[in-house]
Amino acid sequence: MSVQSTAPKPGAVLELLKPITWFPPMWAYACGAISVGGVVSDRWLYIAGGVLLAGPLVCGASQAVNDWFDRHVDKINEPQRVIPSGRMPGQWGLFVAIATSLFSLLFASLLGWWVFGAAIIGVALAWSYSAPPFRLKLNGWWGNLAVGLSYETLPWITAAAAALGTAPSPEIAAIALLYGIGAHGIMTLNDFKAIEGDTQLGVRTLPVQLGVSGAARVACVVMAAAQLGVVALLIYWNMIAYAMAVAALLAVQVGCMTRFLRDPVRFAIWYSAIGVGLYVTGMMMTAFALRALAGTVG
Repeated sequence: MSVQSTAPKPGAVLELLKPITWFPPMWAYACGAISVGGVVSDRWLYIAGGVLLAGPLVCGASQAVNDWFDRHVDKINEPQRVIPSGRMPGQWGLFVAIATSLFSLLFASLLGWWVFGAAIIGVALAWSYSAPPFRLKLNGWWGNLAVGLSYETLPWITAAAAALGTAPSPEIAAIALLYGIGAHGIMTLNDFKAIEGDTQLGVRTLPVQLGVSGAARVACVVMAAAQLGVVALLIYWNMIAYAMAVAALLAVQVGCMTRFLRDPVRFAIWYSAIGVGLYVTGMMMTAFALRALAGTVG
């Protein structure tokens, strides 16, 4: 039996699904559940199931889809990855992508119409981002926006809807949208490590389109502007203490941005570790602000 026809080892499948990437949508889902206020005690199963759906299932499926359709780029940029290295032989990468996508939809159907509808959108975005004919990732403007919205906005709104059993408030939707837009900048940080291969194969990430310095400035501006929008809304809702806390986290990020901008390629991973950590901490603080706001309104 040839190597190409053998099934991959479980470890290779897990590596393809990239557990490290599951955190952002799971965190956003948790933020969404918290943000609705104290009304979720009888819907905890929907919330727990949604966290599983957002991370290992839909996000895991998206990683398999991306790695399959990026296997030629990865052969240049990251040949050690599971598909170009041969540890995921033949068309097993495609099979895993299809199977996990279908299972995600099946699982979501058990959690109600709001979650099922969101899962359809999430899976559609995953395939549109990576696969022809759309392949949104070929343009950093559209691709990064699709990922930001699917990683942050969609899970947040879905969790709120699952917890409430109905559409979330305009305040929750506005905050979720701002953090999803800001995540466009986070996605740009990931593109600095693959400039050579992306240039060769026509993947027009922002570092390819705007150059290293230009893309770094855009990433910083987008992340900062979104959080300034959050601070402004919190002030408008008279959540002053929460607004000051998010603003303080943003101030630290701006300080880190100055170092990142001096050498974006060198410091992109460093800034991802520190700046993104501060960003998601602000997300959770804002979720508690919305929770407090819901209690005040109620």
